[in-house]
Amino acid sequence: MERRNVIDWTIRFLVVFLVASLSTPARAEVKKYQFDIQVKNVSRLCHSKPIVTVNGMFPGPTIYVREGDRLLINVTNHAQYNMSIHWHGMKQYRNGWADGPAYITQCPVQTGQSYTYDYNVTGQRGTLWWHAHIFWLRATVYGAIVIMPKIGVPYPFPQPAFEFNLVLGEWWNDDVEEIVKQGNKLGLPPKMSDAHTINGKPGPLYPCSEKHTYAIEVEQGKTYLLRIINAALNDELFFAIANHMLTVVEVDAVYTKPFSTEAILIAPGQTTNVLVRANQASGRYFMAAGPFMDAPLSIDNNTATSILQYKGTPKTLIPKIPKLPLLNDTTFALTYNSKIRSLDSRNFPANVPLKVDRHLFYTIGLGINPCPNCQNGTKLSASLNNITFIMPKIGLLQAHYYNLKGVFTTDFPDNPPTPFNYTGAPLTANLGTVQSSEPRVSKLAFNSTVELVLQDTNLLSVESHPFHLHGYNFFVVGTGIGNFDRKKDPAKFNLVDPPERNTVGVPTGGWTAIRFRADNPGVWFMHCHLELHTGWGLKTAFVVENGPDSDHSVLPPPKDLPHC
Repeated sequence: MERRNVIDWTIRFLVVFLVASLSTPARAEVKKYQFDIQVKNVSRLCHSKPIVTVNGMFPGPTIYVREGDRLLINVTNHAQYNMSIHWHGMKQYRNGWADGPAYITQCPVQTGQSYTYDYNVTGQRGTLWWHAHIFWLRATVYGAIVIMPKIGVPYPFPQPAFEFNLVLGEWWNDDVEEIVKQGNKLGLPPKMSDAHTINGKPGPLYPCSEKHTYAIEVEQGKTYLLRIINAALNDELFFAIANHMLTVVEVDAVYTKPFSTEAILIAPGQTTNVLVRANQASGRYFMAAGPFMDAPLSIDNNTATSILQYKGTPKTLIPKIPKLPLLNDTTFALTYNSKIRSLDSRNFPANVPLKVDRHLFYTIGLGINPCPNCQNGTKLSASLNNITFIMPKIGLLQAHYYNLKGVFTTDFPDNPPTPFNYTGAPLTANLGTVQSSEPRVSKLAFNSTVELVLQDTNLLSVESHPFHLHGYNFFVVGTGIGNFDRKKDPAKFNLVDPPERNTVGVPTGGWTAIRFRADNPGVWFMHCHLELHTGWGLKTAFVVENGPDSDHSVLPPPKDLPHC
């Protein structure tokens, strides 16, 4: 019944959009949403527990908007935790006040308070998502954002018969915040998740989950668009459908050159749109999501499933199971990512910066620091260029806008303090990780072009790291295994049609190079999107200076901006 209601509502929404497209001229609209942060009891895997939700929904409501519209999303906090919401991938031009990361662009919305996120959707269309950006609350506080193209502008691929959102996640049987507290007390990683989920449901391969299975219905010969989001906290995931090929047409709300694949790889924070043609024998087929981990680390190695069923198929028919890549299939991961290219058409060009004003080289490190208050006497930490980010007490954007002193410094180094063989033999030391009393950030000149190389290291262990930059898209111009060679590797960069993203995976024991133009003034967070590593300090921020006039400067803060 729940699935039928969701499908009926979605059909009505798409019909309204179609009628509006045919009957009204192109004009921007104001879309309003009310997000009530509420605690609700939810049962999964034979366990029931209270979770934090938006409007009592898990996952939360989908935001439907059109390119050019304005969004007003009022968040009212009825839960016991402070709250902030990040609109992941929204560029928020000059408007960091609506970006959402707690203590970076705003103080959190406290219990009993409200805040309206007010922003324009400019120059973007496709699939993004929203999630809590404080503590580990995004374990249950998340949902999809669907940005339709402007009226009269078609997709640059065949029009699908229907669209479905598939939001991949993780589930813990116990209270996630308590699990994190226990891990911090021990100085160890928190307990891994108990299940992966698709639209909040683990599927019938888990106990007590037959009724907690998401399903979609298709008709023979028709083509469907799947909007896939990885909202998992700590796991990169493979996704596949038994006996069906997937055609990738978009990543991170940017159109790509279409290519077909048996499975996709999607890191936490990323989105991928695929076309699926219902061209197999009438039946039921599992859609499955399972983890990718090619480092010697523990992970939730369980598979979530949902069902693609052809119209008229009996529900008693046992679904066919897809063959996902192996847990540690590095070859598939590297090959798949190498196939992603920007569409780079006349209407959707890839404006890659060819000249670079600022070269940055950041090493990613894990380490062990002393911790007198931890039971083991030590704790795990993470760093960029040997600097573990310390969270401020007020929002960095407020401090920047009002020129407050003593909140942060702009001396984050462009290069690591100690060059070494980054991906050689495992190192157990942390090379003197620095944790200063104030966050150290990097200042970028307005409209300057930036090249940033993110280099994985073998401090404790190599590992894949998905990095997300707020306020910007960037071009992934190069990637490789081993140490980045500044003399040889740039010659192999793709400066024609590289993928344009907001979140990119740095390969295990390798590097990734990105380029972007710093044309969005404000303070913008950059962090590993593995919540585990973010909590350990694997994050930093860029302060992008104002431009030459008020039209290229940070907007004034809204009157209802929360106070710390």
